[in-house]
Amino acid sequence: MSYLDNVLGTGEVVLRREHQHPFVLVANAVYAFLAWVVAALLLWLTSGLDAGGVSGFVRNFAGYAVVILVIGGVVWFFWQILVWQNEEYVITNRRVMETGGVLNKQVVDSSLEKINDAILRVSVFGRMFGFGDLEILTASEAGISKLRMLREPDDFKRTMLDSKHDLELELSGARPMPGPAIRAPSAASMTPVDTAAGTGAPLAPPPPPPAPAAAPAPTQMSADDVTRTLASLADLRDRGAISAEEYEAKKADLLGRL
Repeated sequence: MSYLDNVLGTGEVVLRREHQHPFVLVANAVYAFLAWVVAALLLWLTSGLDAGGVSGFVRNFAGYAVVILVIGGVVWFFWQILVWQNEEYVITNRRVMETGGVLNKQVVDSSLEKINDAILRVSVFGRMFGFGDLEILTASEAGISKLRMLREPDDFKRTMLDSKHDLELELSGARPMPGPAIRAPSAASMTPVDTAAGTGAPLAPPPPPPAPAAAPAPTQMSADDVTRTLASLADLRDRGAISAEEYEAKKADLLGRL
């Protein structure tokens, strides 16, 4: 389980995970490659020096420098691998999230309902190797702004827009939650047959119970009022102020007022 799974809200489902392209790892590990190149040059330059005198001292010093450069390059390279693996972009059914950091974690997210537009830029080189830059425009100043060198950016953007559309349908009530399945009547609830008379005709059904007094009709609300109220209730639920059952009950009541 990744660190991001620990910060998901109740009922929040991960729809897609993605990393930056491995080219980002190569670019960040350039210092490791430079260290290895310098180490190779030192070995080549000092290979012809004598073992004694000043030449021997220079050769020994160069040998220590080569060891430090090789080990330092390996450590830096593996550290960049950890950084690249922990840099993750995630789409859930509620928000777009970015997490990073090996020891100190940082999570930045933007709510799907606050996303106004998404700008995708893919160069010719990016089309050849499958990466691009995705800029997300939101209604708030804080949040994710740009996803640099993202792998499979077309599919990532498509998943984000589809998830935003599904969330808007759910909040507006255009996609109601499925109701309970209708059970078939049991044999005990069926009308008994008059076998004593030998006619085989069913007995007359008992009179229906009196209808209960009609409850007062709920106050009508506009779609915008219901959407804002549901967004506030979802925020309270994510922070633990109300339970998921209370949220679902209030949601059904609000959708019934449309």
